[in-house]
Amino acid sequence: MPRLNAIDPNTATGKTKELLDGVKAKLGVVPNLMRTFANSTAVLESYLNFSGSLAGGLLSPRLREEIALVVAEANSCQYCLSAHTVIGKMVGLSESEITSSRQIYSHDAKEDAALKFAYQIVLKRGEISDAEFRAVQDAGFTEGEIAEIITNVALNIFTNYFNHIAQTEVDFPKVSFGAKAGN
Repeated sequence: MPRLNAIDPNTATGKTKELLDGVKAKLGVVPNLMRTFANSTAVLESYLNFSGSLAGGLLSPRLREEIALVVAEANSCQYCLSAHTVIGKMVGLSESEITSSRQIYSHDAKEDAALKFAYQIVLKRGEISDAEFRAVQDAGFTEGEIAEIITNVALNIFTNYFNHIAQTEVDFPKVSFGAKAGN
């Protein structure tokens, strides 16, 4: 049972209503995570601005979703794993690419390096080695792209932890764990 209530967009007011209406206009629905963020207009607005800024960055939507899947699997966040499985398909990831991402693997060598780097950031709480940093550089990522990989990991850790604490009700087709990172 959720610890934080999901705000009904129909009863929201002011800036919160505007933000939730914007989410609905963009997605066609207002996911429970956004509705739960809406308990604080500042949290909802911060998330929307943060994720929106990264969407206009250097990394492709596919790679951002692969990173989100790595982080969700590593942190055992069923809400994010379920949501990013759906979103991953929307940006063109196949079922096998989604599964591979959850297993920290890509057939593309450059993407593979990014996924492994993202996983190490989660696993080591940011305390990666020089060799791990060099591996992502050697794969061909620029400093700007590396900064965005780090930031996408941070954004997804935020949503994972928020969902764990809020116990956000999953409103996407539920995805079971099993492609656990490191297996």
